[in-house]
Amino acid sequence: MTSAVIVDIVRTASGRGKPGGALAELHPAALLAQTLSALLERTGLDPGLVDDVIGGCVGQSGEQSQNITRTALLAAGFPETVPGTTVDRQCGSSQQAAHFAAQGVIAGAYDIAIACGVESMSRVPIGSSRLGRDPQSPLAERYPEGLVNQGVGAELIASRWKLGREELDAFAAESHQRAAQAAASGAFDHEIVPIRLPDGSWHTVDETVRPGTTVEDLARLKPAYFTEESARRFGEIEWSITAGSSSPLTDGASAALVMSEVKAAELGLRPRARFHSFAVCGSDPLLMLTGPIPATKRILDRSGLDLDAIDAYEVNEAFASVPLAWARELDADPARLNARGGAIALGHPLGSSGTKLMATLLNTLESTGGRYGLQTMCEGGGMANATIIERL
Repeated sequence: MTSAVIVDIVRTASGRGKPGGALAELHPAALLAQTLSALLERTGLDPGLVDDVIGGCVGQSGEQSQNITRTALLAAGFPETVPGTTVDRQCGSSQQAAHFAAQGVIAGAYDIAIACGVESMSRVPIGSSRLGRDPQSPLAERYPEGLVNQGVGAELIASRWKLGREELDAFAAESHQRAAQAAASGAFDHEIVPIRLPDGSWHTVDETVRPGTTVEDLARLKPAYFTEESARRFGEIEWSITAGSSSPLTDGASAALVMSEVKAAELGLRPRARFHSFAVCGSDPLLMLTGPIPATKRILDRSGLDLDAIDAYEVNEAFASVPLAWARELDADPARLNARGGAIALGHPLGSSGTKLMATLLNTLESTGGRYGLQTMCEGGGMANATIIERL
């Protein structure tokens, strides 16, 4: 079987996803274009050799519509002969892009592909793609009480797994502390590529990390997702998820160069990691965010590995309750979980988060000497992707 390898993988530093954020004045296609250009510059690859560019983006409206991946690769100077497509598997969009790229290589459909993602939540606000006429949902018959937003889903998870406010806040504070320590040590330097802003300055530091965050600070925040309607429907919930234990709105982009091991050798490029296993699954669309648990069980079963063999785990911190429930259900080692902080501190630029997390995961393995890394993330509508990579 042909092996699919990661030759290089990069991300931008996060920007706050609101007006005034560091990346807010940059068109999302330009943000992704600079990221793609940086990936090519680092590897010296002739862009004309790329068989396909597969990008993730969730808010595919406005400036992120009309196949933003194709727009970005053309803006980056790729030959017109290089195609691109944009996929939406909600928060796992660019992780799915990486799956498609690697699976295309393994199947022999590609020699070289780029998996990438972008989200400018400051310029294309979350939910923009739903604007317009909203007829009665065709899911109403199956789910007569209706589905809920992800914040309420996070509350339901906290309630089911008995995760109290103090535990959630402690996890969130530690995410910021770990991220701040990693940044100070230079741990992110190899994965972050500088982005030139319209005013000529460069963005190189994650804007969403708050080094001084404490549990006491977070304890003063009010629950963010309580409504009278939610209280009527789920009155027994403690209501513990706040803005502090949720991932912030974020701008960012990321990209991975994926190819066959044979092609890498032919081009004189050193692979950094091999794709070992893949999984994707659906889960309860009401709880919505529990998918990483069955996805992890599925990928471990398929890979023949157990969790003890995995040296680092990246479980997306959409909300603190998600990785905490995952860790409790799987009896995971907390020291290996999001060791450099997670999305609560580093941000969650939706369509970019999959390849963004993969960049951090690979750099963690390389710096610690670990062999296997597991990445999984919850996704809107009740789904999850899981990926195991092997450091080379």
